[in-house]
Amino acid sequence: MTVPAPQLQDKTETGLPPLPADVAPFIPPWWMRHHMVQTILASLKFRKRGPNPMVDAAEDRILTCEDGVRLKGSYSRHPDNKALVIFLHGWEGSQDSVYVMSGGKRVFERGASVFRLNYRDHGESHHLNEGLFYSTLFNEVFYAVKQAAKLADGAPVYIVGFSLGGNFALRIARSLRDLSISNLKHIFAISPVVDPWGAAPLVDKNRLFQRYFMKKWTRSMRLKQKHFPHLYDFSDVLKERSVLGMTQKLLPAYSEYQTMEAYFNAYRVDPHDLAYCPVPVSLITAADDGMIPVSDVMSLTLNDNAKRIVHAHGGHNGFFQSLFGPTWYDDYIQQVMEQTA
Repeated sequence: MTVPAPQLQDKTETGLPPLPADVAPFIPPWWMRHHMVQTILASLKFRKRGPNPMVDAAEDRILTCEDGVRLKGSYSRHPDNKALVIFLHGWEGSQDSVYVMSGGKRVFERGASVFRLNYRDHGESHHLNEGLFYSTLFNEVFYAVKQAAKLADGAPVYIVGFSLGGNFALRIARSLRDLSISNLKHIFAISPVVDPWGAAPLVDKNRLFQRYFMKKWTRSMRLKQKHFPHLYDFSDVLKERSVLGMTQKLLPAYSEYQTMEAYFNAYRVDPHDLAYCPVPVSLITAADDGMIPVSDVMSLTLNDNAKRIVHAHGGHNGFFQSLFGPTWYDDYIQQVMEQTA
């Protein structure tokens, strides 16, 4: 594959860090440049239409993690098994989120096996565990990813995380200073949550974002209450009309965290957490992301294994180059896989 020469992304990129020399710029058509257009396209279901050989090959898997926690996933083994790509979805997403399905199909069609993991209380898995999902539950996600990686049978392993999944991916990268995942070649964190204190208030400031997450979260809580009525009564929490309002009510009632500050700090990625990660990492974000402040990604100290890729446009989990074609990050992931396989 021809490596593009370093160049500006477009005239609006003033003030952004230069792209790494082997990274192509993302310059969407003018009518797709608005961050809301990019963000909305990331979740539109038309992208899941048509045949998907990854889905045809999918097998449900239940992974038993520490303390008996069970996490549901979907494994699609490709006959060629050139690599294994593990996808981590965003908050209130699932293994069937549009961006996961689209990205998984892309790598599967090129010979890679795919594992799509659900976190606790995601992907219709509310009945599997009594305890509630919190973004701080890193150990069970890390344990599940390590189990999934064993399915590679010696093939190269890649992790792709979106939004909160990007946060989990970066915390996995942080843990690799002391632990390991066999044959892990690269970690991709797309629109990652770095500092929840910076990201969470932005959801409530945008009415579209707020309605989207409120609808999904309230449905999730009602499902959990239905499965475990003896443990949960969320009637007081569900009276709230904002994500932060619900969080503030939920934490002291059903978690070890008495304040939002304590909770958000518990899954923050600190500036020096990635400085000694031994595995290559690509952080991909957009300056116009309406949920993730670009300053959070800029605050991280990276070593020579990592690439900080900040595009002027792209929104949240977007990076659409055209309406129906692959996203920019689809092409970038494929490039990296070809270089490292």
